[in-house]
Amino acid sequence: MDIPRKTWKWRTQTWLVLMAGLTAILVALVASYALAMFRPTTDVRIGQSGVYSLWTAETDSDLYKGLSNIQKLPKNGGLLMDFKVPGYHGIVMRDMFVPLDIVWLNEAKEVVTIVKNVSADTPEATVYKPVVPARYVLELPAGSTDASAIKKGDRADFELGGADL
Repeated sequence: MDIPRKTWKWRTQTWLVLMAGLTAILVALVASYALAMFRPTTDVRIGQSGVYSLWTAETDSDLYKGLSNIQKLPKNGGLLMDFKVPGYHGIVMRDMFVPLDIVWLNEAKEVVTIVKNVSADTPEATVYKPVVPARYVLELPAGSTDASAIKKGDRADFELGGADL
């Protein structure tokens, strides 16, 4: 049975439109994934041997989300949060998949509080806070504070926004 040429042409055009649409969707998905995964980073030196390349939380939304929904962290990865003003900034393990060490720093970038090995399964109602007001929070892979010998009173070295803070 022969298919009339007019019908065949319509099917070829439909196939091309379908393929172009699927290609556009694939390109959009790849671009959105790349944008979601691209985050500015800051190099942070802390403790006896700690050198970390941390994502920086730059917006209120970034501060709220933290490392939520991140499936895996590199050994020297994590998140640096700058709350701009000292306070008792709380951290929760909402939608977390990796355990963390949480380090709070005052305005002079000195460690004021450390909470080690916080489980990703910690209930969201559990809020971790510093014992004294802090401006910065580092979320590091669990075990980082021990591996880098980070302790209370250590000073972190990093720059945000191109200027030493």
